[in-house]
Amino acid sequence: MSDEENYEDIGSLEDSPHEEQMSEGSVIAGEDLSAIKDDTPIYRLRLVYSKETFHAAWPGELLEPGKKVMVPTRYGKDLAEVIDSIQNKTCQAVTRIERIAEAEDLSRAASHKQQENEAFDICRKKIETHNLDMKLVSVHYLLDEPKILFFFTAENRVDFRELVKDLVSIFKTRIELRQIGVRDESRVLGGLGVCGRAYCCHAVSDKLKPVSIKMAKDQNLSLNSMKISGPCGRLLCCLAYEHLFYGEQRRLIPSEGTRINWDGSTWKVTEVNVVMGKIKLSTDEGRVVQMPVTAFEKTDGRWVINQTTKTT
Repeated sequence: MSDEENYEDIGSLEDSPHEEQMSEGSVIAGEDLSAIKDDTPIYRLRLVYSKETFHAAWPGELLEPGKKVMVPTRYGKDLAEVIDSIQNKTCQAVTRIERIAEAEDLSRAASHKQQENEAFDICRKKIETHNLDMKLVSVHYLLDEPKILFFFTAENRVDFRELVKDLVSIFKTRIELRQIGVRDESRVLGGLGVCGRAYCCHAVSDKLKPVSIKMAKDQNLSLNSMKISGPCGRLLCCLAYEHLFYGEQRRLIPSEGTRINWDGSTWKVTEVNVVMGKIKLSTDEGRVVQMPVTAFEKTDGRWVINQTTKTT
């Protein structure tokens, strides 16, 4: 299969610009950092149920990582966990921690877990009853407000008005259904990636960056959907994280196809291994050598090889 055909086959792995992501925008309404006193500590927090992170100010006692606090979010007041404090206050928006979570808050949050499991089963059965083309991902009871959040994924927009009516009649409280993207689903549920480590979106950063096939091509990866996609069915998040590194490094070394005069012959760069720091060259006569990237330098706009370079 040609690269062009393969490129078309894996086009569906790219993020759709129209797909709604839970992480678009901030999980908080936020206020300008200038409104916070300079000496007020800023903390990075994580919502326990969705793994979304944001920043919040707290003028009181020092908060250690793992501390639970109550904060206002775009869904309502809820429980969040302190990750760490922010030394360099470059965040664009922050909210204010309302109070430190009390034993009663933690006890209520624990009791909500059982209720959420029951609500999940009920909602899933109602979805089947209404024959709706949607997948329920998670259910969350807001801790400080009478509201239940139902998160789901779907390929298209879903008319769930009748479903909401059923849920309201059962739970007798405010119901909110939120359609999220498949990457958000992975972040909420968590799991292990092909590397054997926890999903990047779940354990590293919830700020989901658009990932493109061009990133895979720039990193000389095989355009094989099984190798460059994650369990969510989209391109691996790490392609975006590492793309900047590859871009910076490639500016410092010759690219594939570059021709260099050396040792009485004209050599062509046939392979660049950015991670290993190796470059392979060949001649029309079939000679092949491999050199470290440190052997190359640019003189008068042309790539040359150091005279003392040893080949392998």
